[in-house]
Amino acid sequence: MISRRHFLRGFGGLTAATASTAAYGLSEPVVRLALTRYDLSPRQWPTDFPLKIAALADIHACDPWMSLDRIAELVERTNALNPDIIVLLGDYVAGLRHVTRFIPASDWAAVLKGLKAPLGVHAVLGNHDYWEDKAVQRLGRGIPLARRALEGAGIPVYENDAVRLAKDGRPFWLAGLGDQLAFMAARPYRQVTRIGVDDLNATLAKVTDDAPVILLAHEPDVALRVPSRVALQLSGHTHGGQVRLLGWSPAVPVKHGMRLAYGHIKLKCDVVVSGGLGCSIMPIRLGVPPEIVQVTLGAKGPMVS
Repeated sequence: MISRRHFLRGFGGLTAATASTAAYGLSEPVVRLALTRYDLSPRQWPTDFPLKIAALADIHACDPWMSLDRIAELVERTNALNPDIIVLLGDYVAGLRHVTRFIPASDWAAVLKGLKAPLGVHAVLGNHDYWEDKAVQRLGRGIPLARRALEGAGIPVYENDAVRLAKDGRPFWLAGLGDQLAFMAARPYRQVTRIGVDDLNATLAKVTDDAPVILLAHEPDVALRVPSRVALQLSGHTHGGQVRLLGWSPAVPVKHGMRLAYGHIKLKCDVVVSGGLGCSIMPIRLGVPPEIVQVTLGAKGPMVS
């Protein structure tokens, strides 16, 4: 099975040979910005409890593909949705080398500090937030710079943790899973006994009552193990494959008979996989424009727009 890395590199070479396609693929990450809405009614979520969530995934801050001005635009557009809560799904750090500048974590975090919602802004980390922190990789432990920057901007970061929130007196749990691929890039430095820092059981054990649960998990693959106790899982990581052809993301492999690439999937819980905002490996997007995701829970039925 071809990997996303090899597919995107090969696709990059192919599009370079076709000037018009390459120009479109290279412009889409910096020109387009979509809003994708999901109105969902998971069976674990009360139908009379409306909750509007705005989700941002895979920012990958760098010039010229995701500049500070572009991040400021994301902040403005997200705030304009007037969500009840904003969640950040990981990978704030650049994941490609075709850049003119790597933006310091303190700079992009200062812009994200402008996000506002009544129930706050909440975050998890992604694999690139670990992979690009060489000190953490060498030690095989520690707090990545991305987490320090987010927390310095007043944005809590969840690693196998959960918090009980409430809207209009109605409680729910927001749980955040540690990254499932945190130390894959550590292999050049040392032997690793465990790739991820995720602990799904420990995370859900912190849910202490029967209020509904929303799970943030950067990589969507864990959805195959998430129990029905969870109403909704929100993920990123895949970028929808970055290249999506007629609804097919060829760069995202099939795992256990399922391609968790993009969109709304019904498993034991409802799963929404964002197409993300930035790029990794190659600065190319085709058929999956950068998107802000809005999920409204408590809707009468499933709807995507």
